[in-house]
Amino acid sequence: MSLYGTEFLRNIGTNLKVDGHDAPDVQFVEGGYMFLASERGLDVLHRNYATQKAAGADVQLLDPVALKKRFPWINTDGVEQAVLGMKDQGWFDPWAFLNAMKRKSVSLGVDVLEGEVKHFDLGAQNNIEKVHIEVKNSPECGDMRFDSVRAGVVVNAAGCWASKLLEACGSFDYPVKPRKRSMFAYHCDAEEIWKGDAATPLVVDPNGVYFRREGSGGRFVCGWSPEPKDDYDGQSVDELDFPDHNHFEEQIWPTIAHRVKQFEAIKVLSAWAGYYDYNSLDQNAIIGGHPDVPNMYLVNGFSGHGLQQSPAAGRAISELIVHGEFKTIDCSRFSFDRVRAQEPFLEQGIV
Repeated sequence: MSLYGTEFLRNIGTNLKVDGHDAPDVQFVEGGYMFLASERGLDVLHRNYATQKAAGADVQLLDPVALKKRFPWINTDGVEQAVLGMKDQGWFDPWAFLNAMKRKSVSLGVDVLEGEVKHFDLGAQNNIEKVHIEVKNSPECGDMRFDSVRAGVVVNAAGCWASKLLEACGSFDYPVKPRKRSMFAYHCDAEEIWKGDAATPLVVDPNGVYFRREGSGGRFVCGWSPEPKDDYDGQSVDELDFPDHNHFEEQIWPTIAHRVKQFEAIKVLSAWAGYYDYNSLDQNAIIGGHPDVPNMYLVNGFSGHGLQQSPAAGRAISELIVHGEFKTIDCSRFSFDRVRAQEPFLEQGIV
């Protein structure tokens, strides 16, 4: 799925081009991902490496000597091996991507309503017949109105609010909930870390702390994927106004300062928080139909992978709706059946 997403992004100027507008540019940087493993994490690293190679990913296994040669700024203390993505891995501007996708969709005849689904009218066999939406008329006036949309098919791509929509249909066992994640931006003057062949990829430490360069001029971003014991479901969007600075002070900064000496004197420039649509079963996406609501299709629960997997997920769910089966991207292992059967499709060593 991610390899398809990479190819889609490389050709986004063609894929999402709209007549009369400049070709979209989402600032795709193939900077690579690099996962570091301690002795404890070697088995997981090796399994993931083998899976990636089998899927055609261009990845390289590095020991501490090779790692230090490639990235002289890194402290290899506690690192047994690392896996570095040589291409097809990186980052891009999600807001530019969203707007480009929206503009292309509108050009193809899609009507966009910005609002909140309030309830559904259910008919025979619990099919959704009508969707009632509280719609904001315009950003300028702020007035609200209600629209009712007849539905042949409903795609639940509501991210961390997917469970809320299913509850409106009488289904209460969906494992996707909001999980708060905080990101921090900082600056480092040391050019050897962000220039040339040794430029920083996205580096994932064994404890789940990660950092990468952002743009040019010594700007970096970092975050942390907490252990399950330190994680919890989000309670209110108001909490997103307050990034978890204690995570930076207690977990992130000590880790990155240990891994890169030049990061010892950094200061946070800005911080923000958002929600993962976190699948508590196995932290992987749920893609496919819902057995309790026959005309609702699910595309959520990505647990942090949604942006990179969205082109593939969109193609897959479109094929399922139009053809009744997956044609080019088989996402059957992500079906809701595994949730009911409590059979997780686990992946380890991710952020």
